[in-house]
Amino acid sequence: MNQLKEAAIETDVVIVGAGPAGLFSVFELGLLDIKAHVIDILPRAGGQCSELYPEKPIYDIPGLPVCTGQELTDNLLKQIEPFHPTFHFNEMVETLVSLGTAEKPEFRLSTDAGKIFHAKVVFIAAGGGSFQPKKPPIPKIESYEGKSVFYAVRRMEDFRDKNVVIVGGGDSALDWTLNLQPVAKSITLVHRRDQFRAAPHSVSAMQELVAAGKIDFRLGQITAVEGEDGELASAVLKGNDGVEEKLACERLMPFFGLTMKLGPVADWGLQLNENLIPVDTEKFETSHPGIFAVGDINSYPGKLKLILSGFHEVALAAQKAHRYVYPEKKLLFQYTTSSTNLQKKLGVS
Repeated sequence: MNQLKEAAIETDVVIVGAGPAGLFSVFELGLLDIKAHVIDILPRAGGQCSELYPEKPIYDIPGLPVCTGQELTDNLLKQIEPFHPTFHFNEMVETLVSLGTAEKPEFRLSTDAGKIFHAKVVFIAAGGGSFQPKKPPIPKIESYEGKSVFYAVRRMEDFRDKNVVIVGGGDSALDWTLNLQPVAKSITLVHRRDQFRAAPHSVSAMQELVAAGKIDFRLGQITAVEGEDGELASAVLKGNDGVEEKLACERLMPFFGLTMKLGPVADWGLQLNENLIPVDTEKFETSHPGIFAVGDINSYPGKLKLILSGFHEVALAAQKAHRYVYPEKKLLFQYTTSSTNLQKKLGVS
């Protein structure tokens, strides 16, 4: 326990999820001088807004007649800049252990990247759960995961001087094709067709590298992998013409999209109801003191799964969180429009 504590990241609050509710949590907590670290399994902030509908118009955000999911995310990130949150992307919270009491909560959280956090409060803002990668139907691929098969890049050094095969035609596949090209020994991009769902400038950059002979592009799909002790040696490519061949492959990255699952939250000892977390409507606290659930992950009578509902929930949850973080301080409610103290925190006075 002592060794874990020495290595732990100490913070007031850990926010699980970087979607709109998670980002606005940083703002409401920041106004109360509460520091936060934000953890998300995705490679960037925004949650469903950025991943599922970045260009889709949203019409029911108060004061904004219309904005896209990405515009909302960008504005929320700008709004929380004064509070300097620390983000941990491409990470999933695997365990949550309570170390404190109902009156004085304390939690230890660990991620799949090996980080340990100690916090007084936890905000679960995980939307419908965590985004999990869709895995390809390749026999025995599980035995290679984490060693030579990856669904996200946490350390580029893991790919240095390796023969890398990337499968997919979306932004993630193209982005990592471009980013890993200077690092890897070789890059082979595999896609079922020569049309892509990625940003046009990424497609153009990839095609230029192919034309220059710096990466290889193959039409088809990976049907099998070979290797020992979790380390890949080759991958079998079945071309669109039906012909199979072996590709040198020490690192395989399949990008087949994401699916929503409740994930490790189900094992945190919280009361659940149909994969949602019941909360009260006074402070949006869960069955465990010090753990709050805001946004689409929670459940209560009359719940509406709207972004604006999540913002309301965050504001009330932050008020109760203040009592746990600063038990000796009396909380004085203030308005940003009239409080010079809050305006100073926001850098506008």
